Formats: sequence, structure tokens, C-alpha cells
Amino acid sequence: MKITGIKAYQVDLPLKEGKYSWSEGKSVDVFDSTVIEVQTDAGVTGYGEVCPLGPVYLPAYAAGVRAGLQEIGPQLIGHDPTELEKLTRTMDYLLKGHPYVKSGIDIACWDILGKMAGLPVCNLLGGRYGDDVVLYRAISQRPVQEMAENVAAYRAEGYRRFQLKVGGNADDDIARIHAVSEVLQPGDKLVADANTGWLVHEAARVVNAVRDVDVYIEQPCASYEQCRAIRQRTSLPFVLDENIDSIEMILRAAADRAMDVVNIKISKFGGLTKAKQARDLCASLGIAMTIEDSWGGDITTAAIAHLAQSTPTDLLFTSTDFNSYGTVCIADGAPQRVDGRMAASLEPGLGISPRMEILGDPVVQIQ
Repeated sequence: MKITGIKAYQVDLPLKEGKYSWSEGKSVDVFDSTVIEVQTDAGVTGYGEVCPLGPVYLPAYAAGVRAGLQEIGPQLIGHDPTELEKLTRTMDYLLKGHPYVKSGIDIACWDILGKMAGLPVCNLLGGRYGDDVVLYRAISQRPVQEMAENVAAYRAEGYRRFQLKVGGNADDDIARIHAVSEVLQPGDKLVADANTGWLVHEAARVVNAVRDVDVYIEQPCASYEQCRAIRQRTSLPFVLDENIDSIEMILRAAADRAMDVVNIKISKFGGLTKAKQARDLCASLGIAMTIEDSWGGDITTAAIAHLAQSTPTDLLFTSTDFNSYGTVCIADGAPQRVDGRMAASLEPGLGISPRMEILGDPVVQIQ
């Protein structure tokens, strides 16, 4: 089997809430997503999706996905899409860094592999654990009372995990954490995610002020060393996200006992192939994980679901359903939230069918 063509489609994903806001005043109101189509000489087509969280979250931006595809895409024609490790090494050779550029191609090739094998991607990633996976809801940064009300509303929809966007003024963030904790019930989990937004002295104030609250502290500061310093000053459970971008960083953080949970974002690692490697390493080390991505629509949500449900249940801290945040459906067959949980498709591949009337004409075509 050979790759015969690659196409990319640009699609806007507006938000139901109107705007998604996080640390340091950063926000996005419409997400710019890229859907990648990989065609083969066997008549089997696979689909992937890449959607950076704007240009100011990670070293990634939406137009960069399409530019990168034009750089490496022509040199992938003729390669076997089912030889995933080999294809990953080829892409790394063709383009140094920029893992998010490669993620959509990798996901599409897993879709192809599943279709050829007649199996869901979940089965190929290691096997299906349980009937579904637990989801978290990200709570966009807002005034204190509004965030507490939003948590209560999403709890009524079935969510039991909440990722509170903090990383702003320390006094406001302390108030946010206390206010939200008061509307939670036994069994709920609260994560205060600063998204690198605090300086060390601010993070130290916050963890001290909320030391009696049942809350996880996520990525308080920009650098790994700063986060580790805060980790050493608090007994609260600790999550690392932005700094976890490679196998090497997982090993370093594990050796330093720098976290209790890590977030594995598919596009940050370069696709399902490398995200699976990171997931399997964490499983071997006994590190709990949130399986997710930076952002996306139905296709990204499907990829997340397959990786999450093939993760041992006791090590899956939580996952996410980005397609429930937006107003546009770009693919049929994607997982849908039911009482704060979702399940990976039982159909071969990712189990999705892109809605071409929504995607429109390709903005990149490589033959």
C-alpha cells in the first residue's frame, strides 16, 4: 500500500460560550482547525485533525500546519501509511521539530491501518479498557462567581472533573479556587490549571492559601525548574502539562518526583504513534495521565477517545471531548458525551466520516 495524495481542509470552529480564556489574558473565540486527508492506492482514505490553541499557547499555530504539510507532504508520496514507526522517523528526518505539523498525517494513517485491519484504532493501540472514559470540563477564566456558576451548570450535565483556568491575579485565583470548591460534591475532582501564568512568588502564595482545599495544581509556572520548586513547597497533588513534550521530559520529571499526573497532548508529541509511546512509558512508571490534545473538533475527539480508552483505567486520570465545546460538526460518528463520559467508536479506524459539505474545498493538495 502506498500514499498517493494528501489534502488539507481549513475549518473554523466557533465556541458555544463565545470565548475561551486562560492565563495572562489569552483567549480564542474561533479555533482554526486543519483536517488532513491521506489517500492510498488501495482506495482507502484516512483522516486526521490538528487544531492549535491559538498561536500563544504552545510553539504551534494554525497556518503552520498547512505550511508544514506543503514542506513534507510531497516527500511522503509513495510511502506505506501502515508502517507507522517508519513513517514517523521519515517525517522527523524531513522536518526537524514542529511535531504538530506531523500529527494529522500520523492520525490519518492510524485511521487507514484500522480500516485495513477491520479494527477500531483503540484495539490497535493496545486494547479497550471498560465501556467508556471519564471526561473533564475546562472552565474558561471568568469573574469568580461566574466560574462557580459554570462549574455547577456543567456538573448538572454529568461532568465530575473540572479544570479551572487560573494563572491570573493571585488574589482572584485564590478566590476562584475557594468559590468553585464550595459547589463540588464528594467524588468530584478539581484542577487549578495556571497554564504557566504565575511567577514563582505568586504560585507560592496560591498553593499556601488553598492548602486545605481538595485541589490539584497544574503547570503553575513557565519553566520546569520553577514548577518543580513549587512542587517542593506544597503537599497538593501536582500536574505537569506544557513542559511534558517528550519521552525525555517524562523520564526527567519522574526521576525528580516532579508530578503526580501528566497531560499527554497528541499533537504536542507529533501524533498517536509518539503519544502512545509516552502513554506506555507512563503506564510502566505508574504515572496517571490526562489524555487529550491542544484543541480540535470531531476528528480530534475521536483520536483522543481511542488513545484514552486503550489506557489502563486506573492510570487514566481523565480525558476530554472538544467537540462538545463548539457549534460546528465536521464529522459523523465521533464520540458524544453521555453523563460526563465518552466511548471510542467500535467501527474500523477512527470510526468517523468527514462532512465534506462543511470542510469545503481543500486548501492544500499534494499528489
